Amino acid sequence: MIELENVNKRFMKKSALQDVSLELTKGKIIGLVGENGSGKSTTLKLIAGLVHPSKGSVKVNGNPVDRRIASQVSYLSELDDYYGFYNVGQTIDFFAEQFADFNKEKAEEIRAFMKLDPDAKLKQLSKGNRGRLKIVLTLAREVPVILMDEPLSGLDPMVRDSIVKGLISFIDLEHQIVLITTHEIKEIETILDEVIAIRDGRIIGHHNVEQLRIEENQGIVEWMTSIYDREIH
Repeated sequence: MIELENVNKRFMKKSALQDVSLELTKGKIIGLVGENGSGKSTTLKLIAGLVHPSKGSVKVNGNPVDRRIASQVSYLSELDDYYGFYNVGQTIDFFAEQFADFNKEKAEEIRAFMKLDPDAKLKQLSKGNRGRLKIVLTLAREVPVILMDEPLSGLDPMVRDSIVKGLISFIDLEHQIVLITTHEIKEIETILDEVIAIRDGRIIGHHNVEQLRIEENQGIVEWMTSIYDREIH
């Protein structure tokens, strides 16, 4: 489904990714975790076709990634990049016009779950409610790959748990793969099938979450701490 082979990415003199190789298959929710600047967002942008590798290859469903991959990938950016003069309902309508795979009925279902007023202007929404809208627009697309960069950013901690649990009902794991970057590890741990740790642009661990619990008796935070300690020493 997603394949990165010996990928390097440089921005001017800065190395963002170093020799990254991954094979990710559908039917899974995968967490990409690491410190700020570790390469998480760059990895998602490469898969989304928004940036190109300096070296190596990125493929989705066997096809080399370029800007046209948007027809197969739904990408939630950490940025707010919408028209502020639209209201929530108009923004949903706009996305329905832009993407043939956009399921407007599903979007309305997720909007209602997120408790978003369809008449609320985007420029008047709180950061948390803009974050909820981004989730609506991302999950309403019926594409094989869903990429979510810090989807819980700005959300009230009191509602994060219910939103995370609700995500499951809006993902078609028979046909989709979901890759999530997040700092809120404990809050999404319950829905993850796999976790990938990245540090300084290198993959330092890739594990099945259930096996971590059973075989290592570790949660994701404990596992990350142990592999980070090994890297330091």
